[in-house]
Amino acid sequence: MVDCSLQLAELDQIRARFAADKVARLAQNAVTSTDVDAIALDRAVVNAIDTSMSDQLDRWPVTNQMKSGRCWLFAGLNLLKQHLIGSLKVENFEFSQNYLHFWDKLEKANWFLTSMIELAERDIDDRTVARLLADPIGDGGQWDMFVSLVLKYGVVPKYAMPETESSSNTRAMNSALAMLLRRAAGKLRAAVADGDDPDPLRRQFVADVYRVLSIHLGTPPEKFVWQWRDKDKAFTRDGELTPLAFAERYVATDLTKYACVVNDPRPSSPFGSVLTVDHLGNVVGGRQVRYLNAPAQDLKDLVKKAVLDGRVVWFGCDVAKQYDRTRGLWDAGLHDYESVYGVELGMTKAERILLGESVMTHAMVITGVDLVDGVARRYRVENSWGDETADKGYFTMNDSWFDEYVLEVAVPIADLPEAMAAQLDQEPIVLPLWDPMGALAGSPR
Repeated sequence: MVDCSLQLAELDQIRARFAADKVARLAQNAVTSTDVDAIALDRAVVNAIDTSMSDQLDRWPVTNQMKSGRCWLFAGLNLLKQHLIGSLKVENFEFSQNYLHFWDKLEKANWFLTSMIELAERDIDDRTVARLLADPIGDGGQWDMFVSLVLKYGVVPKYAMPETESSSNTRAMNSALAMLLRRAAGKLRAAVADGDDPDPLRRQFVADVYRVLSIHLGTPPEKFVWQWRDKDKAFTRDGELTPLAFAERYVATDLTKYACVVNDPRPSSPFGSVLTVDHLGNVVGGRQVRYLNAPAQDLKDLVKKAVLDGRVVWFGCDVAKQYDRTRGLWDAGLHDYESVYGVELGMTKAERILLGESVMTHAMVITGVDLVDGVARRYRVENSWGDETADKGYFTMNDSWFDEYVLEVAVPIADLPEAMAAQLDQEPIVLPLWDPMGALAGSPR
């Protein structure tokens, strides 16, 4: 067997080489006193980025998810609000993110408890069981999970269920819920092992979660009075509505006719195939999380079509790679870390996904595209991190970054070329829960 232990003589040689390297010492002096992102920032790339767009849809202020991982809910509701703002002729409108957040947490709890019953005969260190126990009720989500919530619970205006301390800062609430659910997992596994019916226990634990959620987030409204004043000062009162009735009347976007298209270039995920992830979801009996895998250019073509047709696009990405938060910029070559460190760091997108270096961490909406001779060179992105940075909260994404770090888009099935649409009906390849494509968008502000 090869001795792989670090030898002191070898370390002395490494130390001496570093000490003799003037560039390394200069980098050390810089990075020990200054943020490495500022040092690695490529000024030529920054100076080449113009944030104006040839085609831009947004005319509303951005939202703010605060210290929570609800970006996917914010992005989904930001997509829905576009039509409502136009149809009601109002300056701005915001759905209650807290309302869907409540139901997502309750449904995730039931999903987790149901999974614990289904997997009760597996060992506690089974990889799927362990993955579920590691994060039983996090904030993150996927497109199909958003659709399941809206179809089951509807939506409400923000005033009908406003933000609370815990909706804006979910740490304490999530800690309490995770403790409750892990304890519940032990009780359910014991009930199955003893031959008892675990369902009464599941129901009681769901009620316990509802109680904790209500204490932290408030109680979701069953009805509310809906009225508004448009930008011409005309006042309208529609009366008392349920959340589902409000959604049916004012949400014109048919979410059942959307598909999630992803770019997973790993050889194990052929383009043209449908992917799903084992035990990934939130609503038991809701929509299955499904992705149609396609080349990055197909995703870009779909985004371009949607924006030119006047529709914003929900998308998921690996947000923190090659970006400048203050300026609100993304470019694949924005930071030259290799020159700072003097080591090779490059990987292909397939390698980054395969090796866990790149997963979907955040969801937002694309509200604009800059076209030159019909080709997109950059995109305008509505983030949900408030308006203190970037262009009042709107970020600029270069085409190079889209290729490398955008992983999925949600678009109407009618926008898909006929051959792509036909692929949606095939049986999906089932990926394990720990696969990178099972990651949930949930990057906090």
